[in-house]
Amino acid sequence: VQLQASGGGLAQAGGSLRLSCAASERTFGSYTMGWFRQAPGKAREFVAAIGRSGSSTYYADSVKGRFTISRDNAKKTVYLQMNSLKPEDTAVYYCAAPGRGYCSGYGCQIADEYDYWGQGTLVTVSS
Repeated sequence: VQLQASGGGLAQAGGSLRLSCAASERTFGSYTMGWFRQAPGKAREFVAAIGRSGSSTYYADSVKGRFTISRDNAKKTVYLQMNSLKPEDTAVYYCAAPGRGYCSGYGCQIADEYDYWGQGTLVTVSS
Protein backbone atom coordinates (compact mmCIF):
# COMPACT_ATOMS: atom_id res chain seq x y z
CA VAL A 1 0.00 0.00 0.00
CA GLN A 2 1.44 3.35 -1.02
CA LEU A 3 0.16 6.42 0.79
CA GLN A 4 0.58 10.04 -0.27
CA ALA A 5 -0.23 12.73 2.26
CA SER A 6 -0.87 16.34 1.33
CA GLY A 7 -2.50 19.51 2.56
CA GLY A 8 -0.06 20.67 5.18
CA GLY A 9 1.08 24.25 5.44
CA LEU A 10 1.11 27.29 7.63
CA ALA A 11 -1.95 28.33 9.61
CA GLN A 12 -2.62 30.80 12.36
CA ALA A 13 -3.85 29.72 15.75
CA GLY A 14 -7.60 29.25 15.56
CA GLY A 15 -7.42 28.49 11.85
CA SER A 16 -8.13 25.36 9.88
CA LEU A 17 -6.40 22.98 7.51
CA ARG A 18 -7.51 19.80 5.80
CA LEU A 19 -5.07 17.00 5.19
CA SER A 20 -5.61 14.33 2.57
CA CYS A 21 -4.04 10.93 2.15
CA ALA A 22 -4.43 9.15 -1.16
CA ALA A 23 -3.83 5.40 -1.34
CA SER A 24 -2.71 3.31 -4.26
CA GLU A 25 -4.33 0.13 -3.00
CA ARG A 26 -7.49 -0.88 -4.88
CA THR A 27 -8.73 -2.60 -1.73
CA PHE A 28 -8.43 0.64 0.24
CA GLY A 29 -11.88 0.07 1.68
CA SER A 30 -10.64 -2.98 3.56
CA TYR A 31 -8.10 -0.98 5.57
CA THR A 32 -8.50 0.92 8.79
CA MET A 33 -6.66 4.21 8.36
CA GLY A 34 -4.88 6.33 10.92
CA TRP A 35 -3.21 9.70 11.30
CA PHE A 36 -0.19 10.23 13.52
CA ARG A 37 2.01 13.24 14.09
CA GLN A 38 5.53 13.94 15.23
CA ALA A 39 6.68 17.26 16.59
CA PRO A 40 10.37 18.20 16.64
CA GLY A 41 12.16 16.35 19.42
CA LYS A 42 9.10 14.34 20.35
CA ALA A 43 7.88 10.82 19.74
CA ARG A 44 5.31 10.04 17.11
CA GLU A 45 1.83 10.18 18.57
CA PHE A 46 -1.60 9.00 17.58
CA VAL A 47 -4.05 11.59 16.29
CA ALA A 48 -7.06 9.80 14.82
CA ALA A 49 -8.20 6.59 13.14
CA ILE A 50 -11.20 5.51 11.14
CA GLY A 51 -12.68 2.10 10.51
CA ARG A 52 -13.07 0.53 7.12
CA SER A 53 -16.61 1.71 6.49
CA GLY A 54 -16.08 5.05 8.20
CA SER A 55 -18.62 4.34 10.90
CA SER A 56 -16.02 3.99 13.67
CA THR A 57 -13.65 6.79 14.57
CA TYR A 58 -11.06 7.22 17.31
CA TYR A 59 -9.35 10.39 18.48
CA ALA A 60 -6.56 11.40 20.79
CA ASP A 61 -7.86 13.44 23.70
CA SER A 62 -5.72 16.37 22.58
CA VAL A 63 -7.63 16.76 19.30
CA LYS A 64 -11.09 15.52 20.22
CA GLY A 65 -13.72 18.08 19.28
CA ARG A 66 -11.33 19.96 16.99
CA PHE A 67 -10.24 17.38 14.40
CA THR A 68 -12.44 15.16 12.26
CA ILE A 69 -11.28 12.12 10.35
CA SER A 70 -13.27 10.90 7.36
CA ARG A 71 -12.77 8.78 4.29
CA ASP A 72 -14.02 8.37 0.74
CA ASN A 73 -13.48 4.75 -0.28
CA ALA A 74 -14.42 5.43 -3.89
CA LYS A 75 -11.59 7.98 -4.08
CA LYS A 76 -9.27 5.85 -1.91
CA THR A 77 -8.63 8.86 0.26
CA VAL A 78 -8.73 9.60 3.97
CA TYR A 79 -9.02 13.15 5.31
CA LEU A 80 -8.19 14.96 8.50
CA GLN A 81 -10.10 18.20 8.98
CA MET A 82 -8.29 20.26 11.59
CA ASN A 83 -10.12 23.20 13.15
CA SER A 84 -9.27 25.53 16.04
CA LEU A 85 -5.61 24.85 15.46
CA LYS A 86 -3.15 25.50 18.27
CA PRO A 87 0.61 26.07 18.13
CA GLU A 88 1.06 22.70 19.84
CA ASP A 89 -0.50 21.04 16.78
CA THR A 90 2.67 21.92 14.86
CA ALA A 91 4.15 18.64 13.61
CA VAL A 92 4.71 16.43 10.62
CA TYR A 93 1.49 14.50 10.06
CA TYR A 94 1.56 10.95 8.72
CA CYS A 95 -1.20 8.75 7.42
CA ALA A 96 -0.85 5.03 7.96
CA ALA A 97 -2.51 1.69 7.39
CA PRO A 98 -2.14 -1.54 9.38
CA GLY A 99 -0.50 -4.48 7.65
CA ARG A 100 -3.29 -6.85 8.57
CA GLY A 101 -5.83 -4.35 7.26
CA TYR A 102 -7.67 -3.45 10.43
CA CYS A 103 -7.36 -2.49 14.03
CA SER A 104 -9.95 -1.60 16.61
CA GLY A 105 -10.22 0.40 19.76
CA TYR A 106 -7.00 1.03 21.63
CA GLY A 107 -5.04 -0.99 19.08
CA CYS A 108 -5.59 1.74 16.52
CA GLN A 109 -3.65 4.17 18.71
CA ILE A 110 -0.44 2.15 18.61
CA ALA A 111 2.02 3.08 15.87
CA ASP A 112 3.45 -0.45 15.81
CA GLU A 113 0.09 -1.73 14.56
CA TYR A 114 0.67 0.14 11.29
CA ASP A 115 2.94 -1.15 8.56
CA TYR A 116 2.32 1.30 5.74
CA TRP A 117 3.16 4.98 6.14
CA GLY A 118 2.90 8.02 3.97
CA GLN A 119 5.77 10.45 3.61
CA GLY A 120 4.36 13.03 6.00
CA THR A 121 3.12 16.56 5.52
CA LEU A 122 4.24 19.47 7.68
CA VAL A 123 1.69 21.52 9.60
CA THR A 124 2.91 24.72 11.24
CA VAL A 125 0.60 26.73 13.46
CA SER A 126 1.69 30.22 14.43
CA SER A 127 0.49 31.99 17.55
